Parts: sequence; C-alpha cells; structure tokens
Amino acid sequence: MRLPVFLSPSRSLSVLVGAVVCTLVAGGLTARLRGGTADTMAVAAVAWLDALNEEQRALATTGFSDESRVGWHFIPKNDRKGVQLRDMTEAQRKAARQLLRSALSQLGYAKSTTIMELEGILNAHEAGKGANVRDPLRYYFTIFGTPAETGSWGLAVEGHHLSYNFTIRDGKLVDTTPQFMGANPAVVKGSLEGLPKEGTQVLRDEEMLGFELVNTLKGDALAKAVVAEEAFKEIRAAGEPQAPQEPLVGITYAELPGTAKSLLERLVKVYCSTMPEEVAAERLSLIDAAEGGWNSIYFSWAGALEPGIGHSYRIEGATFVIEFVNVQPDAEGNIANHIHCVWRDKTGDFDLPAA
Repeated sequence: MRLPVFLSPSRSLSVLVGAVVCTLVAGGLTARLRGGTADTMAVAAVAWLDALNEEQRALATTGFSDESRVGWHFIPKNDRKGVQLRDMTEAQRKAARQLLRSALSQLGYAKSTTIMELEGILNAHEAGKGANVRDPLRYYFTIFGTPAETGSWGLAVEGHHLSYNFTIRDGKLVDTTPQFMGANPAVVKGSLEGLPKEGTQVLRDEEMLGFELVNTLKGDALAKAVVAEEAFKEIRAAGEPQAPQEPLVGITYAELPGTAKSLLERLVKVYCSTMPEEVAAERLSLIDAAEGGWNSIYFSWAGALEPGIGHSYRIEGATFVIEFVNVQPDAEGNIANHIHCVWRDKTGDFDLPAA
C-alpha cells in the first residue's frame, strides 16, 4: 500500500479493511475490494430501508439495471430519483446519514455535510429569488438492486453540489464514480447564525494546492501547463454516464520539477481522501499499474493564477480524470467563489465499459 490517506473510515462503523485484488479484464485494469466498506454499506443500506415505510421504500429502490442508475447531476433540480432527507423522519435521516458515512471517509463525510449546510447560506441570500429551492435537506438517497453478499447493487446520494455513485458486485465495491463535490460559496464571506462560519472553505485543499502547484512552474514548464488564458467554463461531460475521452493536454508528471511532482501527488490524494482508505489505496494502485504510471499523468491549467478570478485545472491519466472549475460568482456576487470538482473513472463510471 502506498502512502497513508489522510483519514481512515469512522471506527464507530467497525470497518474492516479488506485485501485489494487486481485482475485484468476487457477494457482495462479493474481492482476488486473484498469486504470492508462494501460490507458496512450493505448493513447500513438494509438498516435505512428497514426504517422507511412502504411508500418510501418504493421511491428509494429500483432495479440495478434501471437506466436511472447512470443518470446523475449536481445542478439544482426539482425532480430527482430516490427519497430526500426532507421527507424522512429524524430516525430515518439518521439511518440515511449513517449510510452515507459508511460509504465515505471521515473527511469525505465532513466535507459532504458542510456542502449540504452551505445550502442554508444560499437560501438566506436567495430566498424568494428565482426558482431554485435551497435546502440542506434536499439530498436524495437511492438503492439499486438488493444489498446482499451476492449479486449487484448500487447506491446514489445526490443533490445540489453533491453526487456520489457506488457499485457493489458480490460483496465487492467495484466503482465509486462519478464523485462530484461543489461549494457555493467556496469561501464563506460572512457569518449567519447556525450556518458555516465566516472563512469556511470546504474545498480548500482542492483549490489552494492547485494554485501552489501551478505557481511553482516557471518558463517552458508553465507555458506547457497553461493551456488557455481563460478558465474552462465547466467540467466536461457533466451529467453524462461516462467521462470524456479526449486527447490529453498540458504537462506530464515526468516533465514537472521535483516540488511540483510532490504537489501533484498530494492533490490527487486529496480527491482520493474523500473515499475510505481501501478505495483511495485502490485508486493509487491503479495509477501505478497503468502504462507509464505517474509519469503518464497530465496536468493542465486554464485561467488566472490567483484567487478571485476564474481559474480551473485538469489532472488526467489512463485510469482517472480530475476536473476543477471556479468561475461563477457566489450568491452575493463575489467573482470566482463557486467551485465544481469531480473525480471520474476513465475505464468506465458505474462499473460500465468506457464509451
């Protein structure tokens, strides 16, 4: 196993980290996880479903092959699959949150709940303005198939600025993408009672390590990394079932100076750290196993080299793509204070073959 990930799964969940088994399959290298998070998720999923009434369970569950499993998006929507926290009792919400906690690291769960709480800030600034409903309880949970030791099942947890998608086959967690997080505001500018405090920056490392990395580059290296003067407008293939398959651009890990190499590794691990430790370790092992390993990973930047002006970056290799965009204003009009960022599986999101 490579360097340790920032935080392990919650000990209260009694998570047992399973062995990682890598096998070659058609379409690319896939790692299968034995036990651990998949087992804990199954127990939590059954507990949540048992807490629901018959009508809620009908909304919360659908077949594993249902086309809605690969339908995802992070924008405000009035119609989503599943059951939202708002429509649950407090006991049911507790069980739903335990299910989400079982699927993420401690750090990932903390980030997710803070992103939900940011909806309260948007509601305070936007109440009565526009059609979007801003609500920290407007997050939906859906089970695909039947959580069990055998067979295939999945979990989606989604709402504004969050989309998590998990696929389990025969008790093994085989895919955890798309993994999307957003933040509006990216940096909280003021204090409102009961809401995230001034200075809260839930995706701080995702943003500031990017700046640190690009600003270590000079001369030809910087010219190669910066692929556009204006930031990318949005992440690619938003809401589409599979990650973009386009020519890689920017500068390779092999071409980076030593400090920049370390920063790129740290940045990749930040995105991995949202997931439990064995999932993060699997992602890193797939990078090592891919042709060229880390040396074949590309880093590209577009936009300003300092905060407060639109900026974006991509990190992309054979097995994954990370995209980060901060171009939109927040609800108070502060420029470039609204983040979208995603980790996707280049070998195929939702454990499906890549397009």
